[in-house]
Amino acid sequence: MPLGGKRSTEDSPESSRMYVRPLLTRDISPISPLPPSHHEQERAVDGNHTDRSKRVKDARSEAQKEIDDYRKQKEDEFQKFEKEHTSGNKKAEEDASQDAEEQVKAIRSAGDKQGQQVVDDLLRVVTDVRPEVPDRVAQPHV
Repeated sequence: MPLGGKRSTEDSPESSRMYVRPLLTRDISPISPLPPSHHEQERAVDGNHTDRSKRVKDARSEAQKEIDDYRKQKEDEFQKFEKEHTSGNKKAEEDASQDAEEQVKAIRSAGDKQGQQVVDDLLRVVTDVRPEVPDRVAQPHV
């Protein structure tokens, strides 16, 4: 038999001619086939990776759920706090607004009662000029 070939099944000692089949790459394998136990080990390792990935995803989703629950709890606390303190401010605003309204009414009623007298006094003071030297300025020497 020539080098690099295999005998075909047609080859027999009785056959007068010999057929040499060329070697195919699938016939020669540089790596021997793995034993079945190795395949089982690979499956087990793949299973462990899958299990680990699943546990990581589960842990991530659980952590996200806890974060969302905590955020909701804090938002509820903040809204409660804001409601309690804002209601006090609203009451204070209403009280201040009511006081301001009362003061405006008092000023308007005083203006209605004494408004004409105030206008007359202002006109009299502006039109009746009496020059006086203030006390803190020295009197001019004549």
